[in-house]
Amino acid sequence: MATPNPAPMVSEAIDGDPTATDVATSCLDFLLIELVPMAYRITADLAAKEQEYLSGPGTSKASQQEKKDVENDTSSTIAGGGGLRGGGTATVVDEEEAREAVFHRLDALGYRVGLGVVERVSRTHPRPTSPLATIKFLCKDLWTLLFRKQIDNLKTNHRGIYVLTDNTFKPLTRMSFDTIKHAPTAHATATNTLSDRINAAGEKGVEYGDMAAFGGDANSISRAQPFLYFPAGVVRGCLAGLGVEASVSAETSGLPGAVFQIRTVGSKA
Repeated sequence: MATPNPAPMVSEAIDGDPTATDVATSCLDFLLIELVPMAYRITADLAAKEQEYLSGPGTSKASQQEKKDVENDTSSTIAGGGGLRGGGTATVVDEEEAREAVFHRLDALGYRVGLGVVERVSRTHPRPTSPLATIKFLCKDLWTLLFRKQIDNLKTNHRGIYVLTDNTFKPLTRMSFDTIKHAPTAHATATNTLSDRINAAGEKGVEYGDMAAFGGDANSISRAQPFLYFPAGVVRGCLAGLGVEASVSAETSGLPGAVFQIRTVGSKA
């Protein structure tokens, strides 16, 4: 009785490289879930150590207790409520300051990952020869490799600025809406406004992004924003590895969509 041939490995089937190491496609999603809380914890720990150093050894016990409080409050900090408390009794890390520190940390981590991805892909794919070809390569090949789909929309002003829209960005698809903390009056107003738009445009005339009018989506957007820092860094690293120096910013106006704006060096609005 003949035995069936085993299915080829993913990397061998795609890249033709039998020496490549395969990982599950969900690993990036799991990594991203853990990266953001980790970055906030590191920021809180660094603030606590700095305050402990400035205050002297007499406040060590208080610092340890407040460090535990910071770890317990990390999830609420990600939601955008309140600053991070450092060690000591009088230190408060401003919310914007904490978010800025988290952004730089995650962006740098993503940049290194992007460089590695391009280095690996370049072994089996020819490198693009122009900035526009590089952006198209990012939207098709690299986006499929990283997020298992292509970009839904690409716009450019032909002056070095590119806007990439992903209507169902994979890392955000598992995030849920939070309607509990949203004001009931605002919820009613948003619902009525959306109902008027549906009646005026027809059910098919309302985009999925318009669902942002529902409930506590504003709170959901605030929670989701830090999870775009690492992917933006990955995109910037991929572009740098392909010879395009650019700044990359990412935002969402309604889950699970995401918009990435790429500004190349010397671009004009």
